[in-house]
Amino acid sequence: MKNVHVSKHPIVMDKISRLRDRRTGVADFRRLMGEVGMLLGHDALLNAKLRGVKVHTPVGVADSMKLAHDLVFVAILRAGLGMVDGLVRLCPEAKIAHIGIYRDEETLKPVKYYVRLPEKVSSSLVVIADPMLATGGSAVEAVEIMKSRGAKNICFICMIAAKEGLRRLAAAHPEMPIYAGIVDEKLNRKGYIVPGLGDAGDRMFGTN
Repeated sequence: MKNVHVSKHPIVMDKISRLRDRRTGVADFRRLMGEVGMLLGHDALLNAKLRGVKVHTPVGVADSMKLAHDLVFVAILRAGLGMVDGLVRLCPEAKIAHIGIYRDEETLKPVKYYVRLPEKVSSSLVVIADPMLATGGSAVEAVEIMKSRGAKNICFICMIAAKEGLRRLAAAHPEMPIYAGIVDEKLNRKGYIVPGLGDAGDRMFGTN
């Protein structure tokens, strides 16, 4: 899968190990999610396009570079909010979009219930964030939604991916870069990643 990039950063691995730990409390879990989101966002934005500009410093004029397009960070609700928090700290000027998708517990298929996007995304670099790439259904659906609204430059970031979901997303959108913190072996009967970290949304918000 040429479009898949798995992080080798020691800090990402360390933070994911702490996210996995069932003893990690809500406050630390939220903080760690944001930090991993920021680190994976750094990787995802390495190929962002730049344009040359001249900047007037207090002592002269500097030939500099600025982003050549807008950034749009997309949270797949609800757990994606934790990663987008870190992305926003990386690039506070970015626009924020929300896509609400839940997985039907019986069919394991994605069900869309909410979409709120900036008016124009065709010329933007779009980063879609969801901490857990399990079956891949929600991720595939979210990318298709963004493409239907005109987005052309899209990448996807997740903290933990199951091999099954990773293959499904990479096959459905082979041109889209996928950045994962770590890859786990399998899914259980309920579609949860094993060993994973449980339900990221529940652990982030303190619900069950």
